[in-house]
Amino acid sequence: MPELLIRPRRDVVPGPLMGDPGAAGRFGEYGGRYIPESLVEACREVEEAFRDAWADPAFRGGLDRLLATYVGRPTPLTPALRLSAELGLTVLLKREDLTHTGSHKINNVLGQAMLAKRMGRTRLIAETGAGQHGVATATAAALFGLRATVFMGAKDIERQELNVFRMRMLGAEIVPVHGGAQTLKDATSEAMRHWVGAADTAHYCMGSVLGPAPYPWMVREFQRVIGDEARRQCATELRTAVPDYVVACVGGGSNAAGTFAGFVDTPARLIGVEADGGAGASKGHLGVLHGVRSMFLQDDHGQVAEAHSIAAGLDYPGIGPEHVHLRDLGRARYTTVTDDEVVAAALRLARTEGIIAALESAHALAWIMRGELPPGSTVLVTLSGRGDKDLGSLQGAL
Repeated sequence: MPELLIRPRRDVVPGPLMGDPGAAGRFGEYGGRYIPESLVEACREVEEAFRDAWADPAFRGGLDRLLATYVGRPTPLTPALRLSAELGLTVLLKREDLTHTGSHKINNVLGQAMLAKRMGRTRLIAETGAGQHGVATATAAALFGLRATVFMGAKDIERQELNVFRMRMLGAEIVPVHGGAQTLKDATSEAMRHWVGAADTAHYCMGSVLGPAPYPWMVREFQRVIGDEARRQCATELRTAVPDYVVACVGGGSNAAGTFAGFVDTPARLIGVEADGGAGASKGHLGVLHGVRSMFLQDDHGQVAEAHSIAAGLDYPGIGPEHVHLRDLGRARYTTVTDDEVVAAALRLARTEGIIAALESAHALAWIMRGELPPGSTVLVTLSGRGDKDLGSLQGAL
């Protein structure tokens, strides 16, 4: 996939926040479709099919039923009582860790699997870092009678052994990626290359708000259920109806995009927390990677640099285009935390609330634990996944 540095455009008028990006698939100056000619028609077919399905009450109703009876939605909003008392805040946890498969990824994947069936595709292609998107893809493929091929960096295969076993148990083919840093970026590149020769029979199931149009918009819409539920739950739980802060971890940013979509038209402050070593919004430069124009870590020659995070799902050198648009408009703020802060936050949540969070989710917790928020603030944190997969990484911290 092309990787290059691009100068910002100054002639783009911002559209409605977190709405339909239109045929161009742009969020301000970001987004679009930067792909080989061989994939242009495939992306157009996906967009046409998604627009048709998303306007079809039968499709929406079928997805809603699956989310309720298979995934376990709505997920609860859990007051973190002991942690709140220690921090002098009111902390509410949106419990995506309690979904079937243990993360928010299943919301998006079920929608895309239903779309693939509607399009007559027989196989799902996916990339994965932490393995949660791969598990969700393998799960949906088993449910719908589809084959699944999951690309995963060799480094991530080693540190996410449990999720690799889960994918194989569900019948998915795992393709190790040995090039580059052997992490999420490289897995995504290989998955997209594979799709070039298989687009007639396979659907590429992107796991985050990345990739060429319509993926950033489509994935956000499938994940919007998080924010819509949390908005209703906060209206019941909070005297003010809306929290002061809405916080989520960000790699590509799908759980954050889905959460923010429920609160973007409220006074809530939106905070995306990136890994210090993989911070596209905080440290990136404008460029193109994996078919989308956004912000990516780059060297002096405009080549994409390697990212680092203790959380495999955030070990990515960029961020979704809509997040950068929200940042530029001042509607959302993006910040970073270190690996040490993340480990400390995961342990603190476990010992105050009895909840073992994924290291990705612990990034959001680490930021609120810094003590920078005004006393008495209300904070919604999206707990995007559970931490079973990360116990090996955490053992040394005990």
